[in-house]
Amino acid sequence: MTSTLDDRTAGARTRTLGARLDDATRGLPAPLAVVDLDALEANAADLARRAGGTPVRIASKSVRVRHVLHDVLARPGFAGVMAYSVREAVWLAEQGVDDVLLGYPSVDTTALDALAADGRAAAAVTLMVDDVAQADLAAAAATRHRTTLRVCLDVDASLRLRLGPLSAHLGVRRSPVHSAADAAVLAAAVEARGPLVVRGVMFYEAQVAGLPDTSPAVRAVKKLSVADLAVRRAAVVEAVQDAVGHPLDLVNSGGSGSVESSAADGTVTEVTAGSGLFVPTLFDGYRSFAPRPAAFFGLDVVRVPGPGWATVFGGGYVASGPAVKTRLPRPVWPAGLALSGREGAGEVQTPLRLSSGADLRVGDRVWFRHAKAGEVMERFDTVHLVRGDRVEESVPTYRGEGRTFG
Repeated sequence: MTSTLDDRTAGARTRTLGARLDDATRGLPAPLAVVDLDALEANAADLARRAGGTPVRIASKSVRVRHVLHDVLARPGFAGVMAYSVREAVWLAEQGVDDVLLGYPSVDTTALDALAADGRAAAAVTLMVDDVAQADLAAAAATRHRTTLRVCLDVDASLRLRLGPLSAHLGVRRSPVHSAADAAVLAAAVEARGPLVVRGVMFYEAQVAGLPDTSPAVRAVKKLSVADLAVRRAAVVEAVQDAVGHPLDLVNSGGSGSVESSAADGTVTEVTAGSGLFVPTLFDGYRSFAPRPAAFFGLDVVRVPGPGWATVFGGGYVASGPAVKTRLPRPVWPAGLALSGREGAGEVQTPLRLSSGADLRVGDRVWFRHAKAGEVMERFDTVHLVRGDRVEESVPTYRGEGRTFG
């Protein structure tokens, strides 16, 4: 069964949802962000099911709401957070998260020093490195505070193909460490720094986890990538363990779009997922799971500039990545609305074209979905958690707690 959102099915679902969100937030000023708890909980259960018993680590960048992180962590099948900043990781440790894996290397020496100085954080946080220069900064902080810091190696999970003199790199540009030999050399160099211990390795197969199944070519790349990693991942783990002389307790892999294939590899000890909780528009084309959109933002109509048009206040919440149409927010309720090709999503106003039969008036509310999961939460201090047709709770986002980590 394909999980791509059929237009008619999506319309029926969003019509029901839009009416509920209108009722739940009536009287609350816009712009505002909401999370549909029924969809969120169903998505969390689906991620755990897809992982088949392999623990799921939550990617915090795709959530950015501490209340939601704690809620999902308390559910069966979830363990630990993947943070995107050392400062964020230290803060999460202060807030009771006892297992935080950095998803990215850091050269923030002030934050590394704070990590090394905090015994609780040092015990909870695992740093990410793919270069000895990053390891040197972490080792210097650990030495100053006479502590040991745990480290994970970021191994490039891209697919590299060679056809005679031609070569192709399919995936994102992340780590320079690709082969088992590369990983072994880095692991030995990191542990030679003294106060650093290599705890594990991470593989993020973006070309599998981050691409919707929109074409046979994409599906072929995914199949080749999964087969390549099934062999290379095991070789990397063995080489790193030989290089450091002790077993690894962490082999992280995957993303919301590749939970099953990553969890199926016996070498993998955990998978990471985050976007699958909120399901932004970039995840509508996946065949591996049924998308249940859970995060929305509402904007109010402030003027009607002419027949067939309505303008809402705000809306310029464009997702990171290539500057293409798919990174724009999408109006989903009421049905029959579209962004203007000329103006798109504006900084302080967004004009919407109305299809035949659609009607919007000053004061009406329009609901949008963001292209990516957690980024939109950086725009709001508060997110309203909706169940049915009422707000069950309103909680702060990272921004609302005065925490912005980039």
